[in-house]
Amino acid sequence: MTTTQILELAAAALIIGAGIFLMRRRAADGSRRGSQGGVILLLIGALVAVHGLGLLDYRPSPAELEMRQ
Repeated sequence: MTTTQILELAAAALIIGAGIFLMRRRAADGSRRGSQGGVILLLIGALVAVHGLGLLDYRPSPAELEMRQ
């Protein structure tokens, strides 16, 4: 893993943690509903984690590699 990927994963963990905090925090009126902002932060954190793990990198298929030769 590169330093950039490690930083992306750390940022993803912080974003997901902030999303969980926002979802768990109760509103001032005592509502039992969570925050939409928390859900959005969870989704953004998941996308950053997927990118940090390298799952969006292009990997040519064996047929494409064979065609290049």
